[in-house]
Amino acid sequence: MRASRAAFRAAFATAVVALSASASAADPKPEILRDAGKPQAVGAVHTLRAIPEACARIEGVFTGQAADPYKFAVVRTSANCQARARLVDAGKAGAADGRGWIFHDLVRVPSAACASQQAVVRIWRKPADATPPALDAQGRSRIYLKEAKARLKAEGADLPLYAASMALEGEGCGG
Repeated sequence: MRASRAAFRAAFATAVVALSASASAADPKPEILRDAGKPQAVGAVHTLRAIPEACARIEGVFTGQAADPYKFAVVRTSANCQARARLVDAGKAGAADGRGWIFHDLVRVPSAACASQQAVVRIWRKPADATPPALDAQGRSRIYLKEAKARLKAEGADLPLYAASMALEGEGCGG
């Protein structure tokens, strides 16, 4: 009886690893390659990913509650920070569909209390069109403040975009 339980547990653990590997294989290769983070305890708030260009960081906490096992939050890094990019919701922006988006980062943080659960954040980026202005008669690229302000007011700022999707993956542990 004990031998069959041990065999079942070993087979189950192998299946969980295989499923998580196949789920990871379904993702395209991100620009930033990193291993899974350090397992986090229940109730410990941790930073999943900081995006300094957008003056934001993504935080999370394993709650230990079956109904809502993990909570994500996007937090502004500083009130004085001047954003050079915007952070948007990946689902609303259609980042996973392509259309100019580049798969940038994949962050995985396992739960210390339940090894089969992990918080997963996928980050895409969409570069801004940063073409310099045309050359003038002297062969120089010039930007005039009043013209640049008027163009920005008319067209809107062309800032780079970051899109994030956050999910809890894996099976819940008893409870």
